[in-house]
Amino acid sequence: MTWYCDVAPGHPVHGPYHDEEYGFPLVDDRALFERLSLEIFQAGLSWLIVLKKRPALVAAFDGFDPAVVAAYGEAEVERLMNDAGIIRNRRKIAATIENARLLLMIQASHGSLAAWIAAHHPLAKPQWIKLFKQSFVFMGGEVVGEFLMSIGYLPNAHREDCPAFARIKALNPPWMAVGTAFYG
Repeated sequence: MTWYCDVAPGHPVHGPYHDEEYGFPLVDDRALFERLSLEIFQAGLSWLIVLKKRPALVAAFDGFDPAVVAAYGEAEVERLMNDAGIIRNRRKIAATIENARLLLMIQASHGSLAAWIAAHHPLAKPQWIKLFKQSFVFMGGEVVGEFLMSIGYLPNAHREDCPAFARIKALNPPWMAVGTAFYG
């Protein structure tokens, strides 16, 4: 098995994400929406492409502010489709906008996306996938699994001997509360 820990450290693009973000608990709704959207944009592409285009995606999607993105209309879709700095896939752009709208409904019912996720923890990966498919669009197993692993809700973001693992362990991510045996 090849781990991200085997290839990312020291890499100019992968390294900072691996060392400072991947697997670390995340509770800010704007950051959660960004991460979920990036996972959607990654579908069918390499994570390196997404990380390289991340600054342009953040700028193009108004910092991934869910309230702003939820209000996008056809003019914004066309603006995004003409932005050579981002991943120009109409289905992924439409999914990001629709997910912003769905996220606002979750915020209205649960206070925040973070609270909604926490309210469903713990779930095994198949149940997470089912929940996300019922609640958002463009949700496949890889998108959901990587999103949840990247925010500390599923284990195995890092090998135990990886320096990032020790820093994450000190933060007691949600998956750690139930242990890896729960996730099978």
